[in-house]
Amino acid sequence: MKYRTEHDSMGEVKVPADKLWAAQTQRSHENFDIGAGIETMPAEIIHAFGILKKASAIANHALCPQKMTSEKLEAIKTSCDEIMAGKLNEHFPLVVWQTGSGTQSNMNANEVIASRGNQLSGEKLLHPNDDVNMSQSSNDTFPTAMHIAAVLVLENRLIPAVRELIDTFKRLEEENQGIIKSGRTHLQDATPITFSQEISGWRSSLEKDIDLITRSIEPLYELALGGTAVGTGLNAPKAFGEVVAREVAAITHKPFVTAANKFHALTSKDELVFAHGAIKALAADMMKIANDVRWLASGPRDGLGEIFIPENEPGSSIMPGKVNPTQCEAVTMVAVQVMGNDVAIGMAASQGNFELNVFMPVCAYNFLQSARLMADAIRSFDKNCASGIKANKEKMHHNLHNSLMLVTALNPHIGYENAAKTAKKAFEDNISLKDACVELGFLTAEKFDEVFRPEEMI
Repeated sequence: MKYRTEHDSMGEVKVPADKLWAAQTQRSHENFDIGAGIETMPAEIIHAFGILKKASAIANHALCPQKMTSEKLEAIKTSCDEIMAGKLNEHFPLVVWQTGSGTQSNMNANEVIASRGNQLSGEKLLHPNDDVNMSQSSNDTFPTAMHIAAVLVLENRLIPAVRELIDTFKRLEEENQGIIKSGRTHLQDATPITFSQEISGWRSSLEKDIDLITRSIEPLYELALGGTAVGTGLNAPKAFGEVVAREVAAITHKPFVTAANKFHALTSKDELVFAHGAIKALAADMMKIANDVRWLASGPRDGLGEIFIPENEPGSSIMPGKVNPTQCEAVTMVAVQVMGNDVAIGMAASQGNFELNVFMPVCAYNFLQSARLMADAIRSFDKNCASGIKANKEKMHHNLHNSLMLVTALNPHIGYENAAKTAKKAFEDNISLKDACVELGFLTAEKFDEVFRPEEMI
């Protein structure tokens, strides 16, 4: 491998000749061999750095044109556009497990943008610190990148995936109108519901989750840029925060604004904790929905067997013909991961000391993983399972009319205690509710048929 020599304030460093990064990135690459090649800084953060560095250059040009010349601005903008398009991803090798402020990733962005800009201009036009990082600090750029990345992944990836599953459930509600089945509480038989009502519960849960996620996005629109090192805005021109936020908003078409209090923006991660709580709520609902589906599909002969789900692959290496609810299992595993990530994010957010939180990379890593996994799992579940759900009408009818909880319909006519005696006798003697009620003398057979109407219990 060929190398070139780069330098920083600590001296010279050899850097692979074909890479755009420079000395500080190389030092981090060598000093933090933790999860290398696997747990690298998320692509969403790299993309967000491209956005914020472009916006910062535009703001600097507007406020300090003598320093950020038009030539420098164009070189930075072009480099950032390539980062935003994913063309320079190979030049961002750093792992999550680095300095807690994300300084090395900020410098990675600065160095790549400067090197690429210099390539494009054919001269040493840009300096990573003096030009690309002008009016900024790692302490305000990394939390800004976190917020940008969080908003984009929630609005552009997760929420659309949930909406697609909601549409599937709406279709299933329409297709299954009028099918009456046994309800269940405590995993025990309960009074009847329609299958459409059951599906509507799933659908409504997801609609509520979108509402919660949408509300949680609002605080994420606030950006820390302009606070620089400790929140005072040292070395940034007046109004830099406001101007750069407007530029980020223009680039992303999202309503980003500058944070009202930069001291808070640098040290507190409460907005991410709050937003991830909404993702966790979605994970909890998806856990419930996936479990409902696999319970209802259990069998095919010795389980509930009330629905059919798509058979996607063989389920066992030893039991021929076995098919498992694999999509449900994937969803539930993702839900567990998200719940674990929530603990990590909460702990990370609690570690703000004085003017800075130094657990930001792990906070960003877990947040983005949760949003990404949930979006992918929901789309997979929708495509490979939910969209193919079919009601087993015969089994639903059998289970409904075999349920002892239909005795609830008799409460107004024979009273709770007599109804309980009827259910107990039917169970112990393995006879129908009608036979038990008549044998106990509570109702005649004709009166029983008159008042016992499961379809009116929904």
